[in-house]
Amino acid sequence: MSDYIAALLQGIVEGLTEFLPVSSTAHIVLTQELLGIDRALPFWKMFAVVIQLGAILSVIAFFRDRLKSFLFSFASSLRKGWRESCRHPLALVLVSFVVTAIPCFLIDELIGENLESLWVIAIALVIGGVAMVVIDRIYSDQAKTETLEEMSLGQAIAIGFFQILAAAFPGTSRSMATIAGGQVFGLSRSAALEFSFFLAIPVMFAASGFKLLKHLATEPIPSGGEWTSLAIGFVTSFVVAYAVIAWFMQWVRSRGFVPFAVYRVVAGLGLMAWLWWR
Repeated sequence: MSDYIAALLQGIVEGLTEFLPVSSTAHIVLTQELLGIDRALPFWKMFAVVIQLGAILSVIAFFRDRLKSFLFSFASSLRKGWRESCRHPLALVLVSFVVTAIPCFLIDELIGENLESLWVIAIALVIGGVAMVVIDRIYSDQAKTETLEEMSLGQAIAIGFFQILAAAFPGTSRSMATIAGGQVFGLSRSAALEFSFFLAIPVMFAASGFKLLKHLATEPIPSGGEWTSLAIGFVTSFVVAYAVIAWFMQWVRSRGFVPFAVYRVVAGLGLMAWLWWR
């Protein structure tokens, strides 16, 4: 199979799964495995992370008006003092990002090792799916925070710690960790989902940038064909993810997360069976 077709397929998978609580990382790894891609090759390792940035840019495009409003209101809050600005949604996103980023930078080697293990991914899919069902059933009716504007600093810090689990154990899902952590600490489904979208922006910009710079510093510069493959995956993930965001927002408001949890468990058990048989 041509590298360009492989890049296109991976871009589609990334766009479909980045914001669903099913782990885009797990699906990209499995897609590479099924396509016969050598996952040990440095380029494809970097590719799997960098195309996530395409999906993240779709968040900026989709929520551009809301983000613009946040920027203006944050500037206004700064004039009212640090107490007011610290409660602003943008400040809370940055706090949660810092709580996540520093430990993840320190355990980058562990993250890389777990990313190579399909067993870790399978177990994380199953455990995460079960956790989603339990958390959604227990906490969905106990939400006290309906909007991002009502969030507290403590909630942002707690969600940041949940994100570390997602980074350390591929298959957990960054969006699942944010949503589940938000629900446990009092956020409504829609508020937890929206915070997940906004938190993805600094988290994935940092992760993608770090991986790309690390690759460029330690590996040969990608060839023209590799840059083309990267561009194909990047653009495809942006387009597909943009469509998924609109659909997912409507779905969650009316139906919740349980179908995705069931899918995770089935996919995880299926992967375990395949690994055992192989």
